[in-house]
Amino acid sequence: MANPMSTLGIIHTIISVAPVVAGFYSFVKYGAIRPSSDAGRIYMITLVLSVLTSFGLSSTGGFNAGHAIGIIALLALAFSLIVGKVGLFGRLTPYLQAFSMSFTFFLLMVPGINETLSRLPPTSPIASGPDSPVVQTTLLIWVVVFVAGICLQGWMLRKRPGLLAGA
Repeated sequence: MANPMSTLGIIHTIISVAPVVAGFYSFVKYGAIRPSSDAGRIYMITLVLSVLTSFGLSSTGGFNAGHAIGIIALLALAFSLIVGKVGLFGRLTPYLQAFSMSFTFFLLMVPGINETLSRLPPTSPIASGPDSPVVQTTLLIWVVVFVAGICLQGWMLRKRPGLLAGA
């Protein structure tokens, strides 16, 4: 195996699969991650656990970009929940909540893409790290998918304002 994983790394990886699955399920079912749905609750809980377990991991021996991404994801999650409860932004509230939840998913996938491409297949990984051209290209494609996705969400929310009802 090219990059052996620690016990915490294995636990983190297993936990990190759950928000990916719950997020995809939510996008397919609702067009967004709805915090009030079962999938939304699973997504949020496992996202937090994924970020928290990532803090014990570091290939550089200290704070790294993955940790910063995790903190930003937690802040975006908190913003989404607060914005949904307070409703301070009027008609923009459902858009801000949907977009910030989608942003957490986007951020979750950034280190996931790097780690997956840098570790699989185990005997000969596709990429050598975050600076690898295949990782950079995949992340660029991911940015395009994210932008297209939030545009689609905005359009769906405009056409069906109750899309996130109960969110």
